[in-house]
Amino acid sequence: MKPKTRAGVYNFLGFAILFLILRFALGYFFDGIGRFYLALASAIAASVLAPKFAVVKEGAREKLMMKWIFIKGFREI
Repeated sequence: MKPKTRAGVYNFLGFAILFLILRFALGYFFDGIGRFYLALASAIAASVLAPKFAVVKEGAREKLMMKWIFIKGFREI
């Protein structure tokens, strides 16, 4: 699998897992809020909290890098 494809898959999985966790957690704790607002709040929170993956070209080599708000700096995968 190409590094750019892997970065896209990792971005999707990170967002989707956090979205589902937040969606069900917010739905459990806040019972009176509508479904649309729960999904909207979960999507915003998941997009902020999810790790970001990108491909960086270094010479002839492509590296998969990750940035996350809980980790300082960038990390090579």
